[in-house]
Amino acid sequence: MTPDQATAPTAPRLAVLGNPGHRRVTLFAAAVRAAGLPEPAVLPWSDVLRGGYAIEPGTLLRVDSPGEDEAVDRLLRGAALGPGYAPTRVEGTAAWYAGFTAALAGVGRAVRAAPGARLLADPAEIAVMFDKRRTHRLLAGAGVPVPPALDQSAGPVAGWADLKGRLAAAGLRRVFVKPAHGSSASGVLALEFGPRGRVSATTSVSWRDGELHNSLRVRRYRQEDEIAAIVDRLAPDGLHVERWIPKSAQRGRAADLRVVVIAGRATHLVVRTSTGPMTNLHLGGARGDTGLLREAAGPHWATLLETAERAAACFPGSPAAGVDVLPGADWRRYLVGEVNAFGDLLPGLTGLPGGPAEGLDTYAAQLAALLRGSTDLPGAGLPGTDLPGAGLPGPAGGAGPSPDAAPSRTAVPAAGHGATP
Repeated sequence: MTPDQATAPTAPRLAVLGNPGHRRVTLFAAAVRAAGLPEPAVLPWSDVLRGGYAIEPGTLLRVDSPGEDEAVDRLLRGAALGPGYAPTRVEGTAAWYAGFTAALAGVGRAVRAAPGARLLADPAEIAVMFDKRRTHRLLAGAGVPVPPALDQSAGPVAGWADLKGRLAAAGLRRVFVKPAHGSSASGVLALEFGPRGRVSATTSVSWRDGELHNSLRVRRYRQEDEIAAIVDRLAPDGLHVERWIPKSAQRGRAADLRVVVIAGRATHLVVRTSTGPMTNLHLGGARGDTGLLREAAGPHWATLLETAERAAACFPGSPAAGVDVLPGADWRRYLVGEVNAFGDLLPGLTGLPGGPAEGLDTYAAQLAALLRGSTDLPGAGLPGTDLPGAGLPGPAGGAGPSPDAAPSRTAVPAAGHGATP
């Protein structure tokens, strides 16, 4: 062995906690291969939930979503739903959350026990991000602008009658009612109270055989007894309720934003537009034009990006986060709706032009930040990792291309399955 060989850096032992074969895992693996690094190992969520796994010494373990895998979902909330279990069921999010956070905490302990291993996430922060009530309180306490939320300090919302009374007392007539531990708009109701006691709720929730199921069709309920039944079924899992904020529009469609923040910098951005209150792409939303957004924001563009960065800064142990930003009607004021632990699934989207991840997708940008952004990481400064934007310096800019893959499912799994833009 030559002296140079003896002192050459050793490639980090990268691994990902995820569902084998899922596009989140394959996209990360592709970024690793493109960097000239060995194929990352995959630690299946199913193994973790069954307790049959070990962490190799020196492993750098990335945490990804356990979602969109029926076997994993059944392990997390199958017992709570019983014989009526189906992956499209909306209920059972509290059981899902308890199992997910307990398993993730166990992974954290296993990583700490393995010499030289490191978990590239903070289980406690992920637990907060998967509880919308806790996230809202954290952001508000840090001075990050958020929509006003229904005060539940006296106790959680118990059901429809309780919710209706609290909203009347607070003077709130248009709100979003969200399962506290849900994602991808699963179980979300856009609730409106009109004159003469009228009420309506827009949601993707459908009734099937007396159960709540998630679907790809957004519908409106106008009968109070139907709305009450949905809320009563969702309330035991926990609800977050916040004011429905009028959004800016782009080409006549309501618009909000997903901003990915990596290593503290806003690197990727998607405009999501819809004719209804929910802009999620799998519910019929469409990607908007970031160029038009930047033009409309004008001098407030920097405020937009800074707002997302301030939200992500509340989670300093998380190397990346997807921040949902709600632009006010004049594109000058920005509120943070949610912070998503797994909000980086944006296939084909490259970093903001002129920004710290220009030319890189979200996975390559995270890998570049990992390998070049911290000198205390094993493998920092590896040969073959001199990627554009590595280390993520420089100012933020406009947006890259944003192709969108059309969903092919007729129903979508519910309950905390990682954020879908």
